[in-house]
Amino acid sequence: MNSIAESYVRLVLEMGQHDADYVDAYYGPAKWKEEAAKQKKSLEEIKNDAALLSSRLERVSKTPDELQRLRQRHLKKQLFSLITRIRVLQGEKLAFDQESKGLFDAVAPEYPESHFENALKEIGTQLPGEGPLQKRYAAFKRDLIIPPDKLDTVFQTAIREARKRTLQHIQLPENENFRIEYVHNQPWSGYNWYEGKYQSLIQINTELPIYIDRAIDLACHEGYPGHHVYNALLENRLVQDKGWIEFSVYPLFSPESFIAEGSANYGIDVAFPGDDRLRFERDVLFPLAGLDPAKAETYFKIRNLTALLSHAGNQAARQYLDGKIGREDVVSLLEKYSLMEKERAVQRVSFIDRYRSYVINYNLGEDMVREYVESRAGGNSEKRWQEFERLLSLPFVPSDLQ
Repeated sequence: MNSIAESYVRLVLEMGQHDADYVDAYYGPAKWKEEAAKQKKSLEEIKNDAALLSSRLERVSKTPDELQRLRQRHLKKQLFSLITRIRVLQGEKLAFDQESKGLFDAVAPEYPESHFENALKEIGTQLPGEGPLQKRYAAFKRDLIIPPDKLDTVFQTAIREARKRTLQHIQLPENENFRIEYVHNQPWSGYNWYEGKYQSLIQINTELPIYIDRAIDLACHEGYPGHHVYNALLENRLVQDKGWIEFSVYPLFSPESFIAEGSANYGIDVAFPGDDRLRFERDVLFPLAGLDPAKAETYFKIRNLTALLSHAGNQAARQYLDGKIGREDVVSLLEKYSLMEKERAVQRVSFIDRYRSYVINYNLGEDMVREYVESRAGGNSEKRWQEFERLLSLPFVPSDLQ
């Protein structure tokens, strides 16, 4: 297995020579990355090597050990996703669902239009007045933008609280840390670049206005108990403790991202359950940002209702990438069913153009992680943290959650 794992890491690094987004993190031997750059294998050669490596993996003796079975299945799915990504880069036209299954080991459900219309009606009851709901929603949110000069203070406060809550339940390496950068001109709102040795760079895109709820969202999703914690646990418990070198590389277009994004989104509710989030935002973050805390409760209700719209983006992306609608149509659908302002909808389409079916990882990933953890936790909050930590520490793939 260790030999197969090393060959897999080298293939991922070789793939990174063709796809700038593919290798999201790497902290294995530097010489392997240098050798991958020198070899300059073609996509077809990498695809053939991945197929041969998959065949080698199939011949590995089956084991009764659950952890070893998880490891073998994880490598199998990761190799299949690598081959699928090459097919996409080679111009093969895969349907949205076929692509997401190949890359992320999951297919997003389709919802009837009535599901989203009903959610919009519920949101409308919280925002009475004249004019289209999108405009009323945008007008309400305008008073909830974090002023640029207060942005770092608000984010640092949210991250400190998220970290404190996480450390009460999960033991992390003593030297784990992160730093924050504020950037522009990106298709995403936030990004965690894991650098190895338990260090992360968290970048926040300030190109568009940032609303107060994004402080906890990004603090948890990118930091604690989200991406930073996930990567640190994999490095600590699988790479360092077990010598599983395959986890020293993180290919973005793979089932690993489904677990990463889903757990990062669900981790927000794990760290700030129930009304905990409302109280912290109202009593701490709103005043820090100079915003009116009296709006916090209504915003909290609306945010919970807008979660019912989360899959609208998947359906718009599916139609767009399957060639059924054009770019302007996607923007219009996101404005209507995701209540996005036009600038944000345009930014989201840029994300879809670049990352394609990756969009399912956020909402479907959160749904599946939530169901998996909570079905085992049985309503016990401490058990929920334990099951969440177990998920982050082991080589699960999405089909393991079903």
